[in-house]
Amino acid sequence: MTVKITKPKINVREELNDLKKPTGIAGEAMLRAETPQEQQALIGVGRRNLIINGDMRVAQRGTTSTVTNYQTVDRWRNGFSGVSLTQSQETVATGDAPFKHGFRKFLRLTQTGSGTAAADFAQIAQRIEGLTAGASGWDCTSGGSHITVSAWVRSSLAGTYYLYLQTRGSTSGYINMPFTVSANVWTKVEFVISGNSGCFIDYDNTTGIECRFVPYYGTNYTAGSVPSSSWYFDVSGGEVPDFDQNWCAVSGATFDITGVQLETGKVATPFEHRSYGEELALCQRYYVQLGYSGVDYNMNMTGINAISGSTFYTNVKFPTTMRAGPSVTIFNANNSRAGNPVATSTSIHGMRLDSVCTASGLGYYRFNYKADAEL
Repeated sequence: MTVKITKPKINVREELNDLKKPTGIAGEAMLRAETPQEQQALIGVGRRNLIINGDMRVAQRGTTSTVTNYQTVDRWRNGFSGVSLTQSQETVATGDAPFKHGFRKFLRLTQTGSGTAAADFAQIAQRIEGLTAGASGWDCTSGGSHITVSAWVRSSLAGTYYLYLQTRGSTSGYINMPFTVSANVWTKVEFVISGNSGCFIDYDNTTGIECRFVPYYGTNYTAGSVPSSSWYFDVSGGEVPDFDQNWCAVSGATFDITGVQLETGKVATPFEHRSYGEELALCQRYYVQLGYSGVDYNMNMTGINAISGSTFYTNVKFPTTMRAGPSVTIFNANNSRAGNPVATSTSIHGMRLDSVCTASGLGYYRFNYKADAEL
């Protein structure tokens, strides 16, 4: 008996070609990734962005101010001197490039005067806590370990500007990365930064990394000898290179930024969009504000059986554990029989309020408060 077995023919050439098929952009990026952290970032595993409120949505203090430092968008310390600036939270236009990537707000600096003095400067900065930076996975002491900073920026004045990054610890390191923009055009910028043996980050609740975007530094803070894209450890002769253009000298000049992300690895991944509630909670580790001047009271203590001359004590818990015991401001206070409250002790968890009763009988007090533990 003869048994005949047949099977389909195999085209060896076609089989080999199948093995050469491209993996796609995402697959190639995974293959190029050199560390597990980079692979995790590419597939969106875990937290990536060390920057808080990088999309500029949270603004507990308000949306516009002509005062320097922390005044509008949470966590952003907008420093300036020698010039008249307005800092403000603005809305991204639907036709602008950042809008297509999910951004709805941006931070703006507007020059309302003009300045040409050597001491003039304007900067946008965020100070990242050492407890966050030190546990991020970036070994800042190693040239083989990297972080990537990305952002959307726009300036009304074309030119070269700087990302200026500092590590803070027993020794501090400094690095600047130049970027060039055209006038009034949103530009996505990305920077890959390696560590250096001279850098160090203290693992505590002080500043670990300071990330600045610099529209302008006057010549008191610059020098042509300052290198770019490499670390240096002495800024007595200048912090960044000289600017080709003077943004501070142009009345009406604007500088806009949103979508700021600082992450470990050498790949700029898509921005980590967090819910508004989550972002607000992260901001409240550093600043809490309940209520606004002239607005309804957010804290009400009613039904107090007041005895004239006695003190009524109240404990108030903060929404989240704060970085340090905050400075507290009571405002918009109103009372009947119970005097306006005074914060007599604070901790990272809450505060005690004392109210001296002004008359006997049922009374109340109500108020708003600010608790500030910013870096």
